[in-house]
Amino acid sequence: MKKTIVFCFLLAIGAVGAVNIQAQKFALIDMEYILKNIPAYEMANDQLNSISKKWQSEVEALQQEAQNMYKAYQADLVFLSPEMKTKREAEIVAKEQEAQELKRKYFGTDGELFKKRESLIKPIQDEIYNAVKEIATAKGYAVVVDRASAMSIIYASPQIDISNEVLTKLKYSK
Repeated sequence: MKKTIVFCFLLAIGAVGAVNIQAQKFALIDMEYILKNIPAYEMANDQLNSISKKWQSEVEALQQEAQNMYKAYQADLVFLSPEMKTKREAEIVAKEQEAQELKRKYFGTDGELFKKRESLIKPIQDEIYNAVKEIATAKGYAVVVDRASAMSIIYASPQIDISNEVLTKLKYSK
């Protein structure tokens, strides 16, 4: 008898709790799709690739120069005095360090490429974020997930994908 009363009591509490829970609305976006449809992003990406290739060739030229110095050093090694060997080795090491420093300057975590990417891409990403936020607020979405970066999404209904709405909000109608 006690078990039946306790069971009914727990069932009643569960039913009351279930009534208070509201369904959460979810939406998806495909950031890759959105970015591909924004011409400014494509232009920024092309500009970054161009700058990156230019800087990479500068770094490779310095590395090649250091390698050529080393080959010349190897060829002249028999003819060099100990002082000359030390001097040439120091020059080679200095050139290699110069190449590494240039590489770090351009491609390091706080390098020129990172700063350039921030200045070109971040405003576009901020615009997208604000558009998503406005749509989510207006339509009452609790969560908006980027399907391009959420690898664990196996299937999602196209009905909850708001990527085209985001493009329309940004005036890149699809």
